[in-house]
Amino acid sequence: MKKYLIFFGVSLIFNVIFSCRSLMHEQKIDLSGEWQFMIDPNDKGVTEQWYLRPLTDLVNLPGSMASNGKGFNVDITTIWTGQVVDSSFFKNEKYTRYRDPANFKVPFWLQPVKHYVGAAWYKREVCIPENWDGSYIELFLERCHWETRLWINGKEAGMRNSLGTPHIYDITGFVKTGKNVISICVDNRIKEIDPGINSHSVSDHTQSNWNGMVGKLYLESRPKVHIRNIQVYPDADQKKALVRLTVTGYNGESRKISIKFSAFGLGNPAPITKNFTLDGIENIIRIEYPLGDNAQLWDEFNTATYKLEVLLKDEESGKTDKRATCFGLRNFVAKGRQLTINGRPVFLRGTLECAISPKTGYPPTDKESWARIFSICKTYGLNHMRFHSWCPPKAAFEAADKAGFYLQPEVSCWPNQSTTLGDGKPFDQYLYEETARMIEHYGNHPSFVMLASGNEPGGRNHRSFLSEYITHWKSQDSRRLYVSAAGWPNIPENDFMSDAGPRIQAWGAGLSSIINREPPRNNYDWSGYIMQFPQPVVSHEIGQWCVYPNFKEIEKYDGVLKARNFEIFRETLAENGMAHLADSFLLASGKLQALCYKADIEAALRTKEFGGFQLLDIHDFPGQGTALVGILDPFWEEKGYITPEEFSRFCNTTVPLARFPKHIYTNNEILAVPVEVAHYGKLALKSTVPKWKIIGQSGQILHEGILSETDITVGNGFALGDITVPLSQFSKAQQLSLEVSVDKFSNNWDFWVYPAQKEEVAGDEKIRVVQKIDENTLKFLEDGGSVLLTIPKGELNPAMGGNIQNGFSSIFWNTAWTRGQAPHTLGILCNPSHPALAGFPTEYHSNWQWWDAMHHGSAIDLSSMKDMQPIVRIIDDWFTNRPLALIFEARLGRGRILVSGIDFATRIESRPEALQLLHGLKVYMAGKNFDPESEISQETLVRLTD
Repeated sequence: MKKYLIFFGVSLIFNVIFSCRSLMHEQKIDLSGEWQFMIDPNDKGVTEQWYLRPLTDLVNLPGSMASNGKGFNVDITTIWTGQVVDSSFFKNEKYTRYRDPANFKVPFWLQPVKHYVGAAWYKREVCIPENWDGSYIELFLERCHWETRLWINGKEAGMRNSLGTPHIYDITGFVKTGKNVISICVDNRIKEIDPGINSHSVSDHTQSNWNGMVGKLYLESRPKVHIRNIQVYPDADQKKALVRLTVTGYNGESRKISIKFSAFGLGNPAPITKNFTLDGIENIIRIEYPLGDNAQLWDEFNTATYKLEVLLKDEESGKTDKRATCFGLRNFVAKGRQLTINGRPVFLRGTLECAISPKTGYPPTDKESWARIFSICKTYGLNHMRFHSWCPPKAAFEAADKAGFYLQPEVSCWPNQSTTLGDGKPFDQYLYEETARMIEHYGNHPSFVMLASGNEPGGRNHRSFLSEYITHWKSQDSRRLYVSAAGWPNIPENDFMSDAGPRIQAWGAGLSSIINREPPRNNYDWSGYIMQFPQPVVSHEIGQWCVYPNFKEIEKYDGVLKARNFEIFRETLAENGMAHLADSFLLASGKLQALCYKADIEAALRTKEFGGFQLLDIHDFPGQGTALVGILDPFWEEKGYITPEEFSRFCNTTVPLARFPKHIYTNNEILAVPVEVAHYGKLALKSTVPKWKIIGQSGQILHEGILSETDITVGNGFALGDITVPLSQFSKAQQLSLEVSVDKFSNNWDFWVYPAQKEEVAGDEKIRVVQKIDENTLKFLEDGGSVLLTIPKGELNPAMGGNIQNGFSSIFWNTAWTRGQAPHTLGILCNPSHPALAGFPTEYHSNWQWWDAMHHGSAIDLSSMKDMQPIVRIIDDWFTNRPLALIFEARLGRGRILVSGIDFATRIESRPEALQLLHGLKVYMAGKNFDPESEISQETLVRLTD
């Protein structure tokens, strides 16, 4: 240890000498690099005065403990920050091997390589140049997690605990020229200020509850008379800005200063110089700055920003201080139920960012990383991002300004599970303080258009508390719109409503949602729902549609977080003999997921005067039980089943829409579909001629036409006309697609046409259709007969899958976090070329023609029939990975049986897709291709309905 300390001391002396020489004339001293370090799990550091002694370890900053390999290995005793709804991991036998320290794997979120919650100490020496003497000196720590306490040369210099803004310390009276010792204790525990254990600002669900300091870390020297803050309040109508400076005086003495304001941007606004007299320590200075008649407005289409430089000169000392900020000239407001920007209607097409950083465990602080994210989002037609229960670093706002992306940061809280809001707890005051810090640091950014207190609050008095909160901030700063919180409460003071009502699947809805309860159609919208509010409505967390895990993603986790949850799921899939189907499960369930998102998004776009939507999420949410809700993975990369071009057909500035009253037709009907457009582009579309065509499954154009030439204003609900086509020409079952094009934008919808009159099935009389296996049926099979077993809904033995709640849609969020909310499955997987499906046009995945089969069907568990290869599989929840079938075939004795989990008996006359599928199965069973390879025992067959 003594040799280590001698070496450590020499290293520090070298670093101090080098920094004194190289930084003697700099205004900033970069603190990135090597720091002394020590963890303090027993909270001894303060009482034992660790700030006065060397620390025995080293880390590199910016960074976290985990990125430096510091902390403890995770095991069954690890105390996580975040709610674990499904406790089966801790007691279920199937997880026994994963609770072993040598093979420890958790299924409910990404697993950190090291974990630590508590105090940790960071220390380094720094040389203060002589020319800093007599200056104001500040310590800047861009993003800390979470609470920091500072000692300079053994004297405590304060505490900061902001989750969403830099920790800034005035250390003027603590440092001296020459060598100084900085000691910082970082504590990532939730203490008396509790933002909620599930808040993405602190929880292990997404970024991890990390300990450390990231982003810019530096000391800065400035004159005693200096600019502390610049706030710019744009007036887009008058093309000017109100500039509000906070200037720190010198010991409160009266002092004369001059300030030059210079704005740089389109319109070439002239600089302004004014003289002022300071009176006191903190001085507020306001001026109006005309930006000229040619000043440019900021929005998603025109991302013009201005740089404002402010040069202050202290007339007495002659010293100057220069500060700059960027701002945009825009007016984002609510007019009735419509959101507008610069007087033009805007529709928010948003997704969430839940502090998901799978490589680092903490959010990026560089502009390039955020520019990449917003660029990807824009290729999918999005223009908005909500930050769920956290506030991103400055780089996110800078990148969004340049990209023309609308942001809704939140004060870093989800005050619901472990805490409440409005009941007098310490967080109530912290909420106001943190909001003020966010506005001070990020308020000038034009992309900062909305603000919520946090997510889904709880507490007896949260409504009245948030009413006062919103009223206060609306009176303080009108640069953005305010909402009480994401999700609720809907209070009159809100500028807009964040409401979970307008979506096709609600939390807890299960199989009673519109997508699982009603036959497929897309002529509904949320107009009736939003009429109860005078403000605009933005739908809260729509989507949440799951996809099967992509196990190829595991290798991407080469940072501080590992996908041990995926490893569990992959191992159980292999144990159930389906490892070879992993990619197929991903692609098939992904196609269904995309279909569900299309339905959700188009319903929003069809709603007149709607404010927009916020998806949860376009990329996966790694925590809360593993919520694989993204069409992109946590790295913002594609999974292989839908491209940006395909997604942006139904999510874009301009989207053609068709109101299908149904998707399943017979050929004695007429297709009659009203079409419309949602258009939120930069300008109205003039003299546009909408076009349409009906496309066959092989891509051939069967019908096409044009609609009346029209001018399309900015907004939605703009009717284009009706498309009417008799379907009598389709004598065979067809899967068709209607495509509508408006200007350069196209969208399409699948629909199906089946013969109203079916041809007679030759040999139909030889097929015995039964709903239950009895002795006569068994004998019929043994003697060589053909049997179709159609199991009535609710009659499947629970041991054979009868307890699996089957629905059309994908899994909502995930079954672990929703306590088993239905449906429990991820759609179908089949071989479209299988002869049993020859009369039922299909792809390899679920589409609307499978709604009836899944709604009236049961998932048959084939665990006791290991060699059975279904004709139509059902993709199971990845937590259970059971081999499930909707339709399978087998031999029994000399006979052959086709087992259908679909109920082909109940009200089948009113179910055209069921009639068509049944007809096709009978044709198959009556033909020579009905030759099952697998065998089934009498006992297993009887058990299905026993």
